[in-house]
Amino acid sequence: MTRQILLVRHPPVTNALRGICYGVSDVPLADDGPTRIEEIVAQLLAQGPYTHLYHSGLSRCAAVANALAARTGMKPVIDPRLRERCFGTWELRPWDDIHAESGDAMMGMVTAPETWRPPSGETTFELRDRVWAWYAEQPAHGRIVAITHGGPIASLVGTLNHRPVTEWPTYVPPFGSITSIS
Repeated sequence: MTRQILLVRHPPVTNALRGICYGVSDVPLADDGPTRIEEIVAQLLAQGPYTHLYHSGLSRCAAVANALAARTGMKPVIDPRLRERCFGTWELRPWDDIHAESGDAMMGMVTAPETWRPPSGETTFELRDRVWAWYAEQPAHGRIVAITHGGPIASLVGTLNHRPVTEWPTYVPPFGSITSIS
C-alpha cells in the first residue's frame, strides 16, 4: 500500500463571521453544520478505509473527525500543527477594519512570507513549516485523513507543487472539500 493523504477542509462557519478574520479562533459552524458534516463523512466513508485520523483541535474540525470516528471506530488524534494561521491581534476583527488600518501592508503575507506577520501572529512560512513538519512525520504507507483549514491545505499543496507563495491562495479549497495527496 502506498501513502494517500486526504486533507479535508472543515464545513463553513456561522454566517455571523462573514468578513471577520478568525484564523485560530475557535468559532462555531454554520446552522447547516450537522448536515454538511454528514455529507463530508459520507464522502470519506465511500473512499475508506483509513489508517490514521487527525484534526486541528478546533471545534470546526473536531466535529467532522468525531463523526467519522463514530462510524469507523478510529481514534482521532489532535495535532495543533494542522490549525489555521494565527492572525494575532487581528483575530475576530472585521477584515475591512484591518485593511483600513494596515492598507496594502497586509499583502506582506504573500509578498514577504518569510518575515511579514500580522501583529502577534505568524508568518506565512511559519504556517508552512509547522504543516510541513506534520506532513514529514506521516508514515510512508497508509490512508491518512486530516481535518484541517484552508491555509494549511494551501501551504502544503503549494509547497508540494513547488509553486510561489503568490499562487498559494488559489489552492485554498472550498469548505467541506477533500484534497487528495498521493
